[in-house]
Amino acid sequence: MNEWLKSLITKKSFFFLSKCRTIPVTKILRQADLCGSFLIINSYFRLMLTGRKISKHYGSLHVLKSVDIEINKAEVVSIVGSSGAGKSTLLHILGTLDKPDGGEISLNGQRVDKLSGKALSRFRNKNMGFIFQFHHLLPEFTALENVCIPGWIAGNKKKETEDRAAELLTMLGLKDRFGNKPSQLSGGEQQRVAVARALVNKPAIIMADEPTGNLDSANAKDLHQLFIDLRNKYQQTFLIVTHNEQLAAMSDRVLHMKDGKIVENG
Repeated sequence: MNEWLKSLITKKSFFFLSKCRTIPVTKILRQADLCGSFLIINSYFRLMLTGRKISKHYGSLHVLKSVDIEINKAEVVSIVGSSGAGKSTLLHILGTLDKPDGGEISLNGQRVDKLSGKALSRFRNKNMGFIFQFHHLLPEFTALENVCIPGWIAGNKKKETEDRAAELLTMLGLKDRFGNKPSQLSGGEQQRVAVARALVNKPAIIMADEPTGNLDSANAKDLHQLFIDLRNKYQQTFLIVTHNEQLAAMSDRVLHMKDGKIVENG
């Protein structure tokens, strides 16, 4: 990192203040050292996703209890906690896959909890990418076609979408797998195709729900490192739900959930 920047951001300054929130200086220094770019540091001053007082019931079960959450652009944030803590429910609500009983959700300043129907579907497809424990690739389509599907749904031009899909698959080490169907790919390759599919529309944020849950330890670590690399290269934002605290520790921040609340934010 440049010396002038180090002198500007000193460890004696405990917090950097943005208009939306305070950021620990150690986090900013860490990003600068990792990425070697002031652009990544500057991204901390842009609050991307916010959830305010999010609540959710399933019958008599109170799953989420007035949860507040903030995610900045170019952050990789993991949510950890025991089964039943509310992690996946929170992720699905933030990703507009489920509706909260109460609270507000905004992405880049737009209230997404107010959207519904086709407007919500268009917004989700354009601004959010999803990765799940199981790849959910369509078996009758090739790797390239699977990656293209969100772009085609969005109405993007066929050639531009195919070029974007090919670029992503090549970057993810799958240049020789364009024509392979999911059954012809390994588990790690299938999940990388799912990552490319999540990225094809250049979403503001990627939501990942136990993305390494179906992978062995080596492929799991590689996938988490891939998320870090994508953040460093493209300033891509990730929100990840995982049971694996060792892998979560690779993230910029780890949010701990218990009994429907975020109990630790570090």
